[in-house]
Amino acid sequence: MLKDLPVEVFVREVASASPAPSSGSVAALTGAQAAGLLSMYCNVSQDRDKLGDAVDILQKAGEEARFLMARQLDNIDDDTIAFNQVMEVFRLPEDNNSSKTERSAAVLEVVQNAIEITLKSARGSLRTLSLINEVVCKGNPSAITDLGMANLQAFSGLAGAYYNVKANLGLLRAQDKTGEVNREAEEILKQGQVFFDSNRSLIEKAL
Repeated sequence: MLKDLPVEVFVREVASASPAPSSGSVAALTGAQAAGLLSMYCNVSQDRDKLGDAVDILQKAGEEARFLMARQLDNIDDDTIAFNQVMEVFRLPEDNNSSKTERSAAVLEVVQNAIEITLKSARGSLRTLSLINEVVCKGNPSAITDLGMANLQAFSGLAGAYYNVKANLGLLRAQDKTGEVNREAEEILKQGQVFFDSNRSLIEKAL
């Protein structure tokens, strides 16, 4: 599995001529790293004598961050599997009306699956950004740069997933579905930008 590869091996695989893993899997990895850094920030912020009741908030956020990290790690492989399925379906023949119909149905199924995976990745990164907003400057001041990097990574992962949703939407002909998914993707990006900007402002003031 891709998520189990050593870092160098994974990066070299991304850099190869193979079309996958690509931006979707990297967006999921970026989201996982963001959640991991958020978890770290919470884990090193457990001194109740110094932080008081904020520790309870940090513990809860840390638990959810670790859950999000695990989901995003799964998305790394899921995205590459979905991408390969899309590529395989587009190789199906279109020799007659029957094969064209079968191919169209298969394309719709695999592309919708690919979109849902990238949407899951985007939703996960959005939730990470919102959790950062809940704990920003509440934890150990010496770990503020880790939270700052988590914020950068979370928004990068979100934007990368958003790009992939938009690209896959271009492959769909079901316009009603396209509009619904597009609206959700745009809203996720909009909300993510608000959290990112707010988090960055507070983090940079604390540096």
